Amino acid sequence: MVKKILITGANGFLGSAITKLGIKKGYKVNIFVRKNSDLTNLKPFLSKLKIYYGNLEDIESLNQPIKDSDIIFHVAADYRLWSRKPAEIYAANVLGTENIAHKTLTHNKMLIYTSSVATLKLKKNSVSDENFEAKFDDMTGDYKKSKFLAEKIISSFTKKKKLKAIIVNPSTPIGEGDIKPTPTGKIILDVLNKDMPAYVDTGLNFVHVDDVAEGHFLAQKYGKIGEKYILGGENLNFKDFLDLVSEIGNVPKVKFKINQKYLYFFAFINEILARYIFRYNPSLTLDGLKMSEKKMFFSSEKAKKLLRYRPRNVKNAIKDSVNWTKNHFKLK
Repeated sequence: MVKKILITGANGFLGSAITKLGIKKGYKVNIFVRKNSDLTNLKPFLSKLKIYYGNLEDIESLNQPIKDSDIIFHVAADYRLWSRKPAEIYAANVLGTENIAHKTLTHNKMLIYTSSVATLKLKKNSVSDENFEAKFDDMTGDYKKSKFLAEKIISSFTKKKKLKAIIVNPSTPIGEGDIKPTPTGKIILDVLNKDMPAYVDTGLNFVHVDDVAEGHFLAQKYGKIGEKYILGGENLNFKDFLDLVSEIGNVPKVKFKINQKYLYFFAFINEILARYIFRYNPSLTLDGLKMSEKKMFFSSEKAKKLLRYRPRNVKNAIKDSVNWTKNHFKLK
């Protein structure tokens, strides 16, 4: 019997990649999105999808789609590193996740919860893995704090209420379909537009969004209830990442390095202007600078060993992302 899967946030960057892969794998795919969602990423596939409209904060709108599915992929999240209204981030990521957990438990379904490496502890000059447990005070910014709280809710439901849940922790996805774009997609866009005058000394783990999507299905197939698995790619110094974007995109490299400490004043002013006067989403923020002070390097060895997870070379991921960005956005 063909299994039905439900994907929350199916119109988003990662959600749409999981949706397309679910169709390809032969599942009956239900999706849960807001009424006014941009479905651009899913247009070629709409005839193969059953769409449920609702809101994560409205628990009753989750009842029917979860009841009508066998496996729930809770991917939806408010992925903003800065917001004029931080309460919106907590409502979507914390309350929304708790509502998903309640309804998944009520209907005795299986849950694959998309968390983030943001919930893990970072140590200087170290590569973090699933054993690097963090405390709430280790979290910088509302996005990280909200994802940390949401993951704790899923873990609690699994241990105390026997929710059948597996947690996956993607690193920094890049690739095709980043229409919003995400903060990382915005960096790629800025480099291609020659709008990035300088860089800071930091590092990230980059992974192709399609590999993260595959990792979700591997977790469902091989994962153990109550466990979590990092779905990452390769660790890169930020400058090396920018250089690869420049080379593939055939634009000048970002040459000037600046120390984070010299940017805090400008980030403070930038946030005030963004919050109270011009009302825009700032690229330079206080929390962003704090995060950049540690290299966010992670290991996916657990997923490789236990889930048979095999991410592709990071250069191929960057190439797909750059080519898609050049074709999708109007560049200067």
